[in-house]
Amino acid sequence: MRALWGTPKATYYRDLQQSNMSSTSNLFAVAVGIKQKDLVNRMVKKFLSSNFVVMLFHYDGVLNEWRDFEWSDHVIHISAVNQTKWWFAKRFLHPEIVAEYGYIFLWDEDLGVEEFHPERYVSIIKSEGLEISQPALDRNKSEVHHQITARGRRSKVHRRTYKPGNGGKGCDGSSTAPPCTGWIEMMAPVFSKAAWRCVWYMIQNDLIHAWGLDMQLGYCAQGDRTKNVGVVDAEYIVHYGRPTLGGIDKNEASSNTRVKDHRADVRRQSYIELDVFRKRWRKAVEEDKCWIDPYQQPVEKGLL
Repeated sequence: MRALWGTPKATYYRDLQQSNMSSTSNLFAVAVGIKQKDLVNRMVKKFLSSNFVVMLFHYDGVLNEWRDFEWSDHVIHISAVNQTKWWFAKRFLHPEIVAEYGYIFLWDEDLGVEEFHPERYVSIIKSEGLEISQPALDRNKSEVHHQITARGRRSKVHRRTYKPGNGGKGCDGSSTAPPCTGWIEMMAPVFSKAAWRCVWYMIQNDLIHAWGLDMQLGYCAQGDRTKNVGVVDAEYIVHYGRPTLGGIDKNEASSNTRVKDHRADVRRQSYIELDVFRKRWRKAVEEDKCWIDPYQQPVEKGLL
């Protein structure tokens, strides 16, 4: 954002060239609802203090209740009811619009950042050459869905997981495909500028969910997905797994004694769109005779 007159407040817009940080700033974008106000406040304060530009995607249409925070007028607010962060990202994070940012953090709201330091995180992914990454999850406090996202205490970064399995579905040192390696979960992804340009084009304009996109992220890794995609153990977060989109419709609750929880509808639509995404991917591969898959085995084989 730019001021209509004068200069921006130094508290929120420091002169990057006089600071210890790179002259390239970074963007923190998060889809938020008022029910997670406490967690969002902690995240926003931490990222603003690290010279990030912050953008809030309000999926519940509630804006005024955020004004009691001193930072409210210094972040970008975008509101559209019942949309996901991917819907927002497709429309408001076009690669040309966010080209000035070195990294794009596109997070969910149900995350704890007490032990997370944005500057250190950026320093690590730069030194490790990670184009696509995420902070590891605290094993004891988080809702962990995939083993690869759990924090390892003996490493700064890990790029693969090891899991015995039958029928070729396990993960070992020779595994080259997601979710064993070259893969992150989509609740707290971090993209380099180059990786985001690729990912943005992969997001489907008419789909609000992004299920299936995670298995194809390796194609946006700007090289070897087993090296350029990873999970950062040194800077970790907590995934609380709080329910967000869906829930009880207030209008239905006030007019009908039998109210409906729409979370099941949201999940059902997610599966429908996952199937649509897979079919479009396969169709695109079949129709593009010039494209050569850089990976020997299809990403989807035995894994999707």
